[in-house]
Amino acid sequence: MPKLATRTRHVLSVDQFDTDFVKLLFEHADITKRNVENERRHHRIGQTLAGHILYRLFYKESTRTYESFGFAATHLGMAVMGTQSVQFSSVAKGETLEDTIQTVNCYLPSVIVLRSANVGDADRAAAASKVPIINAGDGSGEHPTQALLDLYTIQQELGRVSDLHIVMGGDLWNGRTVRSLAKLAALFPSNHFTFVAPPTFQMQDDIKSSLDQAGVSYTETSDVKSSLKSADVVYWTRVQKERLTPKQAAYLAEHPETHDRYSLGLPEISLMPAGARLMHPLPRVGEIKTEVDTDPRAAYIRQMYYGMIVRMALIEWCLGYL
Repeated sequence: MPKLATRTRHVLSVDQFDTDFVKLLFEHADITKRNVENERRHHRIGQTLAGHILYRLFYKESTRTYESFGFAATHLGMAVMGTQSVQFSSVAKGETLEDTIQTVNCYLPSVIVLRSANVGDADRAAAASKVPIINAGDGSGEHPTQALLDLYTIQQELGRVSDLHIVMGGDLWNGRTVRSLAKLAALFPSNHFTFVAPPTFQMQDDIKSSLDQAGVSYTETSDVKSSLKSADVVYWTRVQKERLTPKQAAYLAEHPETHDRYSLGLPEISLMPAGARLMHPLPRVGEIKTEVDTDPRAAYIRQMYYGMIVRMALIEWCLGYL
């Protein structure tokens, strides 16, 4: 008989996490990783969630998040269903998010993974659902599972999640991944942030205010090279062209050199300490050059693998197995 959570365990925001939860999840992720990498144990965990169904409801495009959840669930023995083509569903006829969620609930999924276009959609979905909702990105709001996998990547690569200098660069205004990671990493002691972005793309005030309230230090700069020299983690992002404000679009039109100024190649990576790590939520569109891929500091490919592992652990938590 499948084990069920005694309450609905939604994953909606980084704000719901504390250090105890993160430690619990990462400890289980470590066990999951060892089992996945052992052929005999891997076969055994394939029965863990047999009889459960994961449904992926994606209103916006995705490769890594959509497939990562699919593979995570499959490795645990779940059936996997979903759609990335809501334009061909009743949504195109004007159906509300709430009605879609209640419809899917009628077919008895165990977990619904939701990506949507609007901030707050995950909360709306959770209010309408009898099963756990996992927020896989709500517009420019949050991406809590990306933050968890990012922090887990840091732990795997550096062996710690505290006493870090984390440099975040690129489009910080529109990037939900940097927003979520900043809030999550701020839970752990002695972390310092440097936000590197051109004018109009700097980190939004709500994140900086939350860091101020938590007593977490940060600096802001537009100087890429100087920020890399003392970094433990460099987290780079693409320009979110689909979310640009008119002011941002005008800035890029007036300053076409911006993309090159905020691109990282081997000359820039050589400035990073030997033990530092370069991360990116992907996709990249030229802001990290492919020549960097073979540098041992480049962790963004391994980051995707760690992401599947963390999502396996998180699905188990949602269903009451942790």
